[in-house]
Amino acid sequence: MAHNQLNALYSDLVRAFDARPSDLQTCGSLLSKLKIGLMEAGLLLPQGEPNLQDLVIARDILEIGAFWSIRTRDVPSFDRYFSQLQTFYTDFSSTLPPSKREYPIRGLNLIRLLTQNRIADFHSTLESLPLPAEAVSENPYLSHPINLERWLMEGSYSKVWNAREEAPVEEYKFFVDYLMSTIRNEIASCEEAAYESLPLDDAKTLLFFTSQSDLLTFAQNRGWQVNLTEKTITFSRKTEEQTEIPKDKLIARSLAYARELEQIV
Repeated sequence: MAHNQLNALYSDLVRAFDARPSDLQTCGSLLSKLKIGLMEAGLLLPQGEPNLQDLVIARDILEIGAFWSIRTRDVPSFDRYFSQLQTFYTDFSSTLPPSKREYPIRGLNLIRLLTQNRIADFHSTLESLPLPAEAVSENPYLSHPINLERWLMEGSYSKVWNAREEAPVEEYKFFVDYLMSTIRNEIASCEEAAYESLPLDDAKTLLFFTSQSDLLTFAQNRGWQVNLTEKTITFSRKTEEQTEIPKDKLIARSLAYARELEQIV
């Protein structure tokens, strides 16, 4: 792909991404072409000493791709874009000018690790950040996932829910919603074990739903019985398997052991 064509496609990508709302379909089509162009130009995994401006453009394309992945709810795609950006964020950190998108993307990656329950990877990634500890805690894009992880470990699920409205960028809300889905299922399992039934309003509050229709959909998926007249939910309980204890065999075996002991003595 010619250099001029690559720049033209890049300009089209920026225009489609910055539109309100973003033209996600056009972005996806352009990103596919641009990644091929970056590979042909040796900029997808740059080596040696490439042109500085070309590196900035390549990094910008991949960063837009990372945000596009979240907006289209394609987490594996985000993972690939983030991996490709590591070369720019590490190997060329002293060469390239700072990117305003770097730490929002790093923060998104941290929350992604939380949603996948990769706590060890979360902490190792946090420790590898090129910032002192004080700067990390003061960075809103990094402090947000750090707080989420602490609240998850504490079981402070209401704080996780409230953090959705405090997200530093809109894309963070996607992962917070994902976390809340996991949390809801854990709470639902506890409710099934602890209660036979609950009032609808109580169940809605406990599960952090803002509308009754969302609660009813969730209840249907869990196989719960909903009584709209009495405004209650009855939890379905799995039939406990009762294991028959072979009493006669145990008694006979105990007597046999006793006789053997007597013969030994």
